[in-house]
Amino acid sequence: MAILVLRPRLCALVERYDAADTLRLGPRRWRNYISVASWRAGPAILARFLLEKLPFNTGSALLRRRRAKRYNGADVVIGAFVTSEQSAWCAGQIVKMAPHVILADTIFRSPVLGEPVLREPALAPVQSVIIAHDVFHLRHRALQIAGYSVYPPALTREKEAGLLSLANVIAAIQPEEAAVFRQMCPDKEICTVPMPAQPCKRPGKSAKIAGRLVFVGSATLPNLDGLRWLFAEIWPALTATCPAVTLDLVGECGSALPTLPPGVARLGRVRLLSPILHRSALAISPLRVGSGLKIKILDYARHGLITVATKKSLEGFAEDESAPFIAVSDAEGFVEAVLAKLFENDPEDESRALDYVATHYNEDACFSGLAGALNLSQPAGAPESHLI
Repeated sequence: MAILVLRPRLCALVERYDAADTLRLGPRRWRNYISVASWRAGPAILARFLLEKLPFNTGSALLRRRRAKRYNGADVVIGAFVTSEQSAWCAGQIVKMAPHVILADTIFRSPVLGEPVLREPALAPVQSVIIAHDVFHLRHRALQIAGYSVYPPALTREKEAGLLSLANVIAAIQPEEAAVFRQMCPDKEICTVPMPAQPCKRPGKSAKIAGRLVFVGSATLPNLDGLRWLFAEIWPALTATCPAVTLDLVGECGSALPTLPPGVARLGRVRLLSPILHRSALAISPLRVGSGLKIKILDYARHGLITVATKKSLEGFAEDESAPFIAVSDAEGFVEAVLAKLFENDPEDESRALDYVATHYNEDACFSGLAGALNLSQPAGAPESHLI
């Protein structure tokens, strides 16, 4: 498989990149390492590194301000379309490689599929797939209704349907969104391709810490909105009943909030997530908005954690009476559910979570729909694909 890399987000001047036969527009490549293609990128990477080292939320605030300036002051950036130069370059590379399948990463890369050179009769047998991830026009509308400025400034149902229609197959990340795509593009092949996950059993030497909660998230608005609701309406009641409860915030979500209540720790970005999840007693997901499939919840489950979550957080997950989720509808229910499970140490809960992932999110279960859509029933001799 070849990967056409556009606008790489390098954290260092040189990084290891274990992708076979990787092509690129931005970085340079030597064996398994990629580096910046222009000296101009060096100061930007260094500046980001230094900003992330600033105390509290100062660095994160400056990074968000810089990002907002790049996208016309938008509060939220849901995606940026490829440029005409990038699209033409990708199309030229695809012609040279003559693949059997092209996988385009969301509608924001789909304009490549509309390049005239890819419509030549010689490339007619090439199948194309858009990995949808989300119903972006619905997410765009919800954010605007909530009062946020969004980039791109406009994204209608008709616009998204047109971009999706550039592909032969549309891969949704969860069943509800697959149903929406069928209405939008009735003449296209639609399949559901959730994120696969492998169970990661807790090592015997790793003990859970009683009363320890965990939440993993970036500094996106759905995460921050959920945490603000948690701290305003749930945390006071929770700590009043159980003063020993603590919460680890992993990722940029913690640094994006100016103040945190007692008992809450900012861990920021971590190199290894497994040790933190394995020591936690319970995971939470207080999201009130959002779409797609919440990968953080899948990560909790594959590490053997039960998750107390809003119903919005659980949209799109495989239905199973033994699912490792406790769905709640309001703040009071959230508090009750956390208190009921927080100090339990039932090995069956851990097994329940691991079995759920192994059953519903193994590779065969996740990719069978895509394999069927592309007629890839026989693994041997499977066609080469190129990911944009």
